[in-house]
Amino acid sequence: MNRIGSTTVRKTVKAARTIGGAVIAFVLLAPIGASAQEVQVSANAGWVSQYFYRGILRKTSSASAGLDVSAGPVSLGTWAADVGDGAEIDLYGSLGTQMGLGSVSVGGTAYLYTGQFDDTYLEANLGAGYGPLSVEFSIGQHDTFGGPKLDYWFAAVSAEHMGFFDTVGGFGNDFTGNYGEVGYGFSAAEMDWTISGIVNDKDLSGALDGTGNPTEGVTLVFGVGKSFSF
Repeated sequence: MNRIGSTTVRKTVKAARTIGGAVIAFVLLAPIGASAQEVQVSANAGWVSQYFYRGILRKTSSASAGLDVSAGPVSLGTWAADVGDGAEIDLYGSLGTQMGLGSVSVGGTAYLYTGQFDDTYLEANLGAGYGPLSVEFSIGQHDTFGGPKLDYWFAAVSAEHMGFFDTVGGFGNDFTGNYGEVGYGFSAAEMDWTISGIVNDKDLSGALDGTGNPTEGVTLVFGVGKSFSF
């Protein structure tokens, strides 16, 4: 895993947090002046047999719900999931544009927790896509309950076609680890269903071999959800 110099990373993370915070502030205020834009509101609720995020297991059997609002190129939303000790609550916003088959976006995300399961993450997010392919790059900082803050970056490439999807992603700087996910999603009985397989390396899996050493993990995940438009 390539590493970036710590001084450079600290400066980059500080700038990224500023950008991310500015984007979230802008998208929170933008709807005030977006009367000419059509405002779209949607909600979602779901359950997964195992809640993984970026190749890391957060909780076995987890329910979630979210709300999203968009007006033209501006979107913002919140999403919450059961993580056992309290809930994870995500707040996010972005500015994006579509150009034929291509798209680009810039935004920010805050990952918050109501219990002691984890501490706050703040990120600046960049994304781009063309047809079925998309890429993302995020720079973030993680609070550690009063300990030293950890700087990290995350990058991933994803593809989707006719319900099939796959992602390959990995972390750098103070975080390390890589994973891949392949799955299929479909609608039936007015519900959305997914099945996927996740392969993560020993830095992300949390699994141990017969001698107690970290090892790679392979997990099958089932999910069901429902989306609503208002």
